[in-house]
Amino acid sequence: MKSLGRVFFIMILWCFQSAFINATHPKTKSGIEKAAEAILRKQILAEADWAMQQKPITVTASFSPRSAGGRHDFFSEADYFWPDPKNPDGPYINRDGESNPANFVEHRKAMIRFSEIIGALASAYKITGDPKYVRQAIIHLKAWFIDPETLMNPNLQFAQAIKGKFTGRNYGIIDSIHLMEVAQGLIVMEDCPAMDAQTSEGVKKWFAEYTNWLLTSKPGIEEKLTKNNHSTCWAMQVASFAKLCNNQAELDSISVMYKTILLPRQMATDGSFPLELARTKPYGYSIFDLDAMTTLCQILSTPKDNLWTFETPDGKSIKQGISYLYPYVADKSKWQLKPDVMYWDSWPVAQPFLLFGANAYQQNDWFNTWKHLDHNPKTEEVIRNLPIRHPLIWM
Repeated sequence: MKSLGRVFFIMILWCFQSAFINATHPKTKSGIEKAAEAILRKQILAEADWAMQQKPITVTASFSPRSAGGRHDFFSEADYFWPDPKNPDGPYINRDGESNPANFVEHRKAMIRFSEIIGALASAYKITGDPKYVRQAIIHLKAWFIDPETLMNPNLQFAQAIKGKFTGRNYGIIDSIHLMEVAQGLIVMEDCPAMDAQTSEGVKKWFAEYTNWLLTSKPGIEEKLTKNNHSTCWAMQVASFAKLCNNQAELDSISVMYKTILLPRQMATDGSFPLELARTKPYGYSIFDLDAMTTLCQILSTPKDNLWTFETPDGKSIKQGISYLYPYVADKSKWQLKPDVMYWDSWPVAQPFLLFGANAYQQNDWFNTWKHLDHNPKTEEVIRNLPIRHPLIWM
């Protein structure tokens, strides 16, 4: 009887230990995720050390007299619009793919900096469990979303304006892709006791309001209905923010949109994106749209609705998209179309589609290519089109 009692005691102890392990480590890391963490660990900790020293800079820190909005409104100017040589004081004209360095982009830079800070702190917290990173993140989250003196209004009504033509455009919504790592960072840090409920709920309230604006405003609806990477990025943002806010109805809606609109209408049967190939920067835009598509799969996929395995009746799939572009990323000299009009030499970098795809399909060659590319790009144009710079918080 004593031996039976001992066996029973050991079984109970084992059950408690298993429950504790499952509670603290709810998902076993894949081999690729472990390898990625080993590669990125030094960089993450260095970035987090930098982030620990930073003070908040929000949209209220700078203002453009050309903005039709107020001090708390995000404002930016369309990248590819320039003064008209024939009418220097008149409306700006388009030069597709050529960024005008004189345009106002300080709010975008501040948002990118914010995403870098939260992404670094969330990544460091994920690999160390140290609450100091969460306490620092709270300072920045409050400044951007809660403090009435410094917060940003939850809309992009005045983004990518064009002098003499528009005070803001739906295309400007793409600027806030850099808030996705902020939202995902909170998801990662929310389990830390240092994350107070008031801050968490305040941030979620802001993102719920912004998501509602994306869904119901005229610019939001127009952006959803675009045909290229803009609609992909609209969907990617809504999915990211809906995940933070536990909005399952919207997550389901975006999943349907991916399967019935985005993938079948943007991808050709060979896996390419014809609308991106037609641009003046076909290489960079193809990479950008594929990054966005794979990020959607990363956000939305569940055991019951796995977008990584989804295929249209005519054979289009995200795996087909990666397979098409991968050879040109592994060896850019194989690219057969014209080079991009600007920043041709700046691509590729450690694109998230390589890592997410490698993890989803256990493709070691994709992972090895990702491993050897630049994980810390400095070119502003690349950073602007690289919303996922802290991939571990998404895995």
